Amino acid sequence: MGYWSDWSVPILVTTATAFTYIAGLLVLALCHIAVGQQMNLHWLHKIGLVVILTCTVVAVATVAQLWEDEWEVLLISLQGTAPFLHVGALAATTAISWIVAGLFARAERASSQVTILCTFFTVVFLLYLAPLAISSPCIMEKKDLGPKPALIGHRGAPMLAPEHTLMSFRKALEQKLHGLQADVTISLDGVPFLMHDTSLRRTTNVEQEFPELARRPAAMLNWTILQRLNAGQWFLKTDPFWTASSLSPADQREAQNQSICSLAELLELVKGNATLLLSLREPPREHPFRSSFLNITLEALLRSGIPQHQVMWLPNRQRPLVRKVAPGFQQTSGSKEAIASLRKGHIQWLNLRYTQVSGQELRDYAAWNLSVNLYTVNAPWLFSLLWCAGVPSVTSDNSHALSQVPSPLWIMPPEEYCLLWVAADLISFTLIVGIFVLQKWRLGGIRSYNPEQIMLSAAVHRSSRDVSIMKEKLIFSEISDGVEVSDELSVCSDNSYDTYANSSTTPLGPRGGGGRTRTLTDSSGR
Repeated sequence: MGYWSDWSVPILVTTATAFTYIAGLLVLALCHIAVGQQMNLHWLHKIGLVVILTCTVVAVATVAQLWEDEWEVLLISLQGTAPFLHVGALAATTAISWIVAGLFARAERASSQVTILCTFFTVVFLLYLAPLAISSPCIMEKKDLGPKPALIGHRGAPMLAPEHTLMSFRKALEQKLHGLQADVTISLDGVPFLMHDTSLRRTTNVEQEFPELARRPAAMLNWTILQRLNAGQWFLKTDPFWTASSLSPADQREAQNQSICSLAELLELVKGNATLLLSLREPPREHPFRSSFLNITLEALLRSGIPQHQVMWLPNRQRPLVRKVAPGFQQTSGSKEAIASLRKGHIQWLNLRYTQVSGQELRDYAAWNLSVNLYTVNAPWLFSLLWCAGVPSVTSDNSHALSQVPSPLWIMPPEEYCLLWVAADLISFTLIVGIFVLQKWRLGGIRSYNPEQIMLSAAVHRSSRDVSIMKEKLIFSEISDGVEVSDELSVCSDNSYDTYANSSTTPLGPRGGGGRTRTLTDSSGR
């Protein structure tokens, strides 16, 4: 599941962009309601809104399906992206202020203007204060940055070769990694071998070679049968990490001819070269070696001659016996426990998922001389974040790329971040105030026009950019003395001026039974 972290930042950015866009539309809608108008969106905005809403729903549904209860990844993503998302949100809000300021300038009533200002600036000031809630381990002094986390190849180098094969482990050793991780189970005739899945169907051609055995657990087959299976063709066919095409022709030929790897073969390869993190997969209940599987694996390790300090022993069963037989093993726990309990069990390492430990817990473990290895870390941004947090080592499928990361992708001293935050807020606030003043100067004068001036401007200065706004005010605003303009005046065309200029009077219908009328005069005063 670790490689899903590669997609957390794009999903987060997409979701944040969508929420920013939707929040802007909500602010505009509230402003339109405040001035008693409907919000008529351009057709491009409608299409954009539908597309963004659809993308948001799809993104959230994807996250829910793929991660299920792993929503902690989003919080970790925020630690790596929140400072930059904040600046982007400021830019978007500043751009939206042009439209909001236009609504403010056109508003007739003081109450409408107050509503617009309060609504918009409440959102703006909440956004300005958002960095108070942003916490990232990469906001730190560069001198406090710890050493680069050691890399442990997850089942070898599974992006460059089929997992749990000799080729995969050789590729990992070529990168000078700190260690290798492997899952060990046992065959029906008592040979420990490497396999992560219970079944052989995903990583071998068992369905083609022995279709009648395809659904049997891997541990329920003899080693002679297991050796006959191909464990590399699936890698080129399914291309699980989209990296098979980048392999050289020689590597592709080698990958195509890989077989299941035994524990003895791995121990011979890794001896004196790297640390070995072993995870044991118990065989089924009916397996003849179920009760002695751990002892057989332990004997194979001791018989191989591998230095004991190279072994990180993860199984929790019979740990006192293992410590007695192999006191040099690095005892490793796969679960979080109280520090007192860990020290009592002589635990030296914790092997946890990267969402299971906080920065404070990392510091507490380090204070008690306990090291932490986190799995499975593939994305450079996540590796950088854990580097800043002080993680000692990580397990990765993408070790060949992470080994080339020279430093965290970004690191910023607190003073610089505070300066960036304050400067961005001040620039945004200055621009927003300037936009409101400019829009008030451009559009605020229209409020003083009376109906006669609006009609004359529409007839004489019909090329003016304010004509459409004047017509809108004539149609939707109520004339102060209770008289409303008839339909004939409100639909005056470009050629209507001559008609009105040659007419001595134009009656306006009474309102509410009143008998008053008004006249329109031409420019000569008749």
